[in-house]
Amino acid sequence: MKASVIGGGSWGSAFALHLGKLDIKTRLWIREKDVYEETLQFKENRAFLPGFVFPPTVTFFHNMEEAVASSDVVFIAVPSKFCRQIYEKLAAHLSSNHKIVSLTKGIEEGSLKRMSEVMEEVFSPFFTPHIAVLSGPSFAKEVVENHPTAVVLASKEEDLAKKAQHLISSPTFRTYTSDDIAGVELAGSIKNVIAIAAGISDAFLFGSNSVAALVTRGIAEMTRLGLKLGAKMETFAGLAGIGDLVLTCTGKLSRNRYIGLEMGRGKNLPEIVSAIKMVAEGVTTTLSVHQLAEREKVEMPICEQIYQVLYKNKDPRTALQNLMARKLKSEYTAQQEEINET
Repeated sequence: MKASVIGGGSWGSAFALHLGKLDIKTRLWIREKDVYEETLQFKENRAFLPGFVFPPTVTFFHNMEEAVASSDVVFIAVPSKFCRQIYEKLAAHLSSNHKIVSLTKGIEEGSLKRMSEVMEEVFSPFFTPHIAVLSGPSFAKEVVENHPTAVVLASKEEDLAKKAQHLISSPTFRTYTSDDIAGVELAGSIKNVIAIAAGISDAFLFGSNSVAALVTRGIAEMTRLGLKLGAKMETFAGLAGIGDLVLTCTGKLSRNRYIGLEMGRGKNLPEIVSAIKMVAEGVTTTLSVHQLAEREKVEMPICEQIYQVLYKNKDPRTALQNLMARKLKSEYTAQQEEINET
């Protein structure tokens, strides 16, 4: 079995390194010419994953056609805002023989489509795509450091899910399967918005009570929107939902939590984003989730307040006060209404 990983950021590099350690011949495509040349020279992505040397089973490419040549499975790990243009370039070099796995956690701005939906739209005129998505609590650095990690891989094709599951699993990387692509992708995207709220909370030096409330009510918001969009409720109680949400809201390696921390400390969004080398998906996802919630008429108060902070210059402390001052209600009323509707 031969694999390709499209995207030389921290997660793409970490995943290629993980596959290489499993003795899978892996081709890593790196977009930036300077990063590619440095990685080729030192066998280490010093820009995005410093300190970790790739095994000989991983080779590096700047040419996309060469990167996917002769591969059986293609993992795509690029930020959501670049996905469509990458898919369009890939379409000429892929076929129905390829298995395609999305590693991206985001929602396309404008179309409000999930990455698998964008794939279907782009690839279907050329070939019948076989698609899976991977998500779950998995900081890149901890994966390559062999910290025990569990993720979920979802596909409409059971055979594809099981084959990919066995391909990528290891003693330190456990993969579960699911058929709920919508739930896995939505959970993996929306948790980044809640993590920004958690970062703001931490900036104000609030304690564990506050983060626990954000995580719990965040899951409620994710679930409400997910059910409206055809996802399964149990997915949000699993690795892609509560698992990834806890990690992203509390982990020091979380870029989205960092965005919230800096916002809570008084910095503006352009200043924060320009200082981060890697993409924090929660910023663009906040806008997409706001638009989805409006379209589907789903109440998402935490996500709405983060939208107001990021895009309407609302003071973060005022946003918190508005959340706490909302009309008192039963904990499960809104959730039950969504279940009854579906």
